Amino acid sequence: MRAHARWPRRRPLRTRLALACTAAVALVALGVSAAAFSIVRYELEHQLDLHLTQQATLLQQQYRDQGPQVVYGECNYLAAPACTQIVPADPGKDPAQPYLLPVTPATRQVAARQRAGYFTDIVIGGHPARMLTTPMTAAPAGARQAVQVALRADTVREGVQQAGELMAAVAAAGVLLAAALGYAVARTGLAPVTRLTRTAERIAATRDAGLRIELPPGRREDELTRLAGSFNTMLGELEQSVAAQRRLVADASHELRTPLTALRTNAELLSRADRLTESQRDRAAAALRRQLREVTGLVNDLIELARDEEPQPLLEQVRLGALVTHCVEAARDHWPAVGFTLEEQAGERGVPGVPARLARLVSNLLDNAAKFSPPGGQVEVWLTAGLELTVRDHGPGIAPEDLPYVFDRFYRASAARALPGSGLGLAMARQIARAHGASLTAEAAPGGGALFRLRFPG
Repeated sequence: MRAHARWPRRRPLRTRLALACTAAVALVALGVSAAAFSIVRYELEHQLDLHLTQQATLLQQQYRDQGPQVVYGECNYLAAPACTQIVPADPGKDPAQPYLLPVTPATRQVAARQRAGYFTDIVIGGHPARMLTTPMTAAPAGARQAVQVALRADTVREGVQQAGELMAAVAAAGVLLAAALGYAVARTGLAPVTRLTRTAERIAATRDAGLRIELPPGRREDELTRLAGSFNTMLGELEQSVAAQRRLVADASHELRTPLTALRTNAELLSRADRLTESQRDRAAAALRRQLREVTGLVNDLIELARDEEPQPLLEQVRLGALVTHCVEAARDHWPAVGFTLEEQAGERGVPGVPARLARLVSNLLDNAAKFSPPGGQVEVWLTAGLELTVRDHGPGIAPEDLPYVFDRFYRASAARALPGSGLGLAMARQIARAHGASLTAEAAPGGGALFRLRFPG
């Protein structure tokens, strides 16, 4: 029983939508057919009742001064005039001739003005008929009589039956048409969903994020088309993420191979320390420590790059002036051969951020500028009140062909390949900037050198 109750929930969406459309259109078709049948039946019976009323009125005018009698009695034929008779309220005044139409106590009550006139369905000679019993308004003085008029109802019954059969056929055709339309609507309307499902299944089976849902050209945009377009956009973002992840793993493995090889070589060399002189052991140990620092820094940079957002609980209002001043002082100590100048404008506002991460961002920009500056060169730093930080060096600058790639992970221009570093500093700087809603750009400085602009929102 539970399995049967759960079965409708397992139907595909297309089937459920088709059933819903079919049920809705079928209900409308059945309702219209039923309403049309009721109207046709009412009109046919109403026309017969009007004819009976006219016959009764005409009979009262013709036999206003006469007593109870049977006027016409040929209702066995469709073309015959109406069967009519006049019935008194007192059964003792009935004519000697037997009545052809049924006389009941209700008929006597109508004749005695104790009841209103009424219509009755009867059978005469094996044929259906319709009878009207109404008071005789033009009876002789003191007489209380009722007039009964009957007409064959064969044509009315046949008309009603034919209308019923026709309406049933129309309703059946409507249900079939509703089923066809429901299937067509479900198939057409859910076509993007079907393509989305197939694409998702293929991606799950092949792990190929390059697949896309094919959208028909020239189609008007609706909710399903927008859903398919959004899914394609999501697939594009997923493909870029997967490609970036693979590229990061490939680049990291390439960058780690050299220092790990050197580490292994120095470790093997130190394992045979008894064969080395003291100076050789010191050089090997120093090289091992230096390479360990490089590997540790590279791994830490990779961990930092793996984070796309800053932890919200650590956000606070950071005064950029104090932070940049601290970073410039630290850079002077780290790069004693390079001069650093700092200019600030008054009115500097605070920005929401993580102080340690913003300090890392500014330090990376200063280290990059110092690394490319010649001995005795100057690194110029400006901080404006409009929350814009500019760092300029006077080194070789950035070649036009390298400019689009300076923020890529592990990218190192030809002029930087002989310098220390892993190519992650600027990539990390841009990531930190984006996480804080800021923009970081690079350009060639007028007169030579490179210029980096960090703009915070607001």
